[in-house]
Amino acid sequence: MKNILVLVHDDEGQEARLQVALDMVRALEGHLVCLDVELLPMVAADSHSSMAATQLVCEEHDRSAANRTRITEYLAREGVSWDWHRVIGMPDTAIEDAVGQADILVLSSNLDKYDPVELRHLVNRIVTGIRRPIVAVPTGCKSLDLKGTALVAWDGSREADQALHDAVPLLSLAGEVIMMDANEPNGPFAAESAAVYLSRHGIHPVVETVQIESGHTIYAAILTKARSANAAYIVMGAYGHSPTLEAFFGGVTRSILAKSDRPVVLAH
Repeated sequence: MKNILVLVHDDEGQEARLQVALDMVRALEGHLVCLDVELLPMVAADSHSSMAATQLVCEEHDRSAANRTRITEYLAREGVSWDWHRVIGMPDTAIEDAVGQADILVLSSNLDKYDPVELRHLVNRIVTGIRRPIVAVPTGCKSLDLKGTALVAWDGSREADQALHDAVPLLSLAGEVIMMDANEPNGPFAAESAAVYLSRHGIHPVVETVQIESGHTIYAAILTKARSANAAYIVMGAYGHSPTLEAFFGGVTRSILAKSDRPVVLAH
């Protein structure tokens, strides 16, 4: 895991994304790929709307240029390996085109309603289509301590298994790994087997089985455990339950992304 791609755009979550990406580059001795996406507004058919759209394009271009100057000057002083790719268009398409350059993506977990609609809930839209792990960063995040405690939210699903596999380079740096088994007996992969898999990579997790009480949600239990363990980040599969169970569990992944105050490593 050497190539860390971070989405660059002058929105509320940019500072948090960049800081987490830099922490990862340093810890992994890797390379930072900055994907600078200059958004294009939707253009209506009538002339008045077209004129307004032209103005929006100019404003976005100027804002993007100023942001690019500021960030590149900052990176030049950080002493890390990095490069810059500027794209004009939609962020999901830009990420799909650039994903071949990355081992892992750094995106915002959930942006404010005042941020561009194209960037809000971006992780939710692309996580199942991008065959790379994603670090979803909340806007208030200041850093990512990869030597701290990692919480693996385990439900026995194939998605959880994939997330665990993808997160091994990160988990190998953790001071402690807690595997929270959400007591999903129907999953194809047992927590004990996952723990043995990690042990062969020199990672020895503490497995804790958590019974989800009636009236409580899985995502709330995961977040409560993350806080009590002072976890630096959470590892989990994206949309790990079947469509039938998804309605019952209320969209665990979406709820975690909306409410977590720490980064979440996702894979599908």
